[in-house]
Amino acid sequence: MKKGWMWIVAAWVIALIATASALFLGEVMGMTPCLLCWYQRIFMFPLALILGMAAFADDRRGAVYALPLALGGAAMAAYHAALVAGWVPKWWVPCGAGPSCSEQRLEILGGIPIPWLSLAAFITITILLFVYLRKTRA
Repeated sequence: MKKGWMWIVAAWVIALIATASALFLGEVMGMTPCLLCWYQRIFMFPLALILGMAAFADDRRGAVYALPLALGGAAMAAYHAALVAGWVPKWWVPCGAGPSCSEQRLEILGGIPIPWLSLAAFITITILLFVYLRKTRA
């Protein structure tokens, strides 16, 4: 194991758990994701692949490639979390037909809405990637 390896593995595990959770909610529980949830999936699903390959190939470039995805996902999740919290005006809601982006009925872990968990996952992955890149700097 080289220095910093555990940081990228931790980021990969979080991305893997988030991806598996999103797939479980959609495919097993039959919950249709809202538009913003789809956008967050677009950012998270590739992270599970990129970080897994980077961790097991011990390739620092994987973290560099994953960082923009983690930052973009964090921005999307922050907007969604603000929307659920009521900090964004109702007229600025991007969702059309389908499930509402601002009315999240599913709460887990003692009342935490899914967009807040998504935001926590993206922020944690971003922090872990920054630590990894700093520790593996040549």
